[in-house]
Amino acid sequence: MAQNIYDSPDFFAGYSKLPRQVHGLEGAPEWPAIRAMLPSLDGKRVVDLGCGFGWASRWMREQGAASVLGLDLSQNMIERARADTTDAAIKYCIADLETLDLPESAFDLAYSSLAFHYVQDFGRLVHVIRKALVPDGHFVFTIEHPIFMAATHPHWISDEEGRKTWPVNRYSVEGERRTNWFAPGVLKHHRTVGTTLNTLIGAGFQIRRVEEFAPTHEQIQQMPQLAEELERPMMLIVSASTSIAGEASKPS
Repeated sequence: MAQNIYDSPDFFAGYSKLPRQVHGLEGAPEWPAIRAMLPSLDGKRVVDLGCGFGWASRWMREQGAASVLGLDLSQNMIERARADTTDAAIKYCIADLETLDLPESAFDLAYSSLAFHYVQDFGRLVHVIRKALVPDGHFVFTIEHPIFMAATHPHWISDEEGRKTWPVNRYSVEGERRTNWFAPGVLKHHRTVGTTLNTLIGAGFQIRRVEEFAPTHEQIQQMPQLAEELERPMMLIVSASTSIAGEASKPS
């Protein structure tokens, strides 16, 4: 079972105050980049893996999705998502991504935001998702960038000129990483970029696009604190599909 840090009262209290949880998708600087990588949602059946408060689930219905299944390990998250949702076409359930089972060919789009770095057996999960998608289905997800989470002690340091520098060590040593973020000992699982993409390819996905998120000039003008995100990638955004070879480059 994955670590359920989100049901820790201290962690949940701190997490709930993040801009992306207070303001929703518009509070997430990476959202425009994610949105550009999503297919048309009209009539789509969507599974939202690690749905949190349900911001993306509700947005997808607003864009015309036929149905959305939101899954999260945290009871706190699911209760909040249900409280904030009045749409009968959205269903929220508690589920552990480590042991997830989904019906075959039941979804047109699988989506996940910042959840998979908590999953130890990424290979198993990817195969489950692949089977749950229809032909020409889409898979779009974000994770903490491996450069961001590889270090033993991930935090800014200053170089000889006083410039902010992000340490990268043990990058090729995959496995557990523990960090202090709203609570001590938050468990994550580091994989290299190569492992992440090759796991998708091995499961039969076609890689459509990969983005290493960095804020735009306009975003930095609006929120100057985002400028530090230019020093290292914090987030990896991946779009893949179940298209057969030769079809992946066709428009959505």
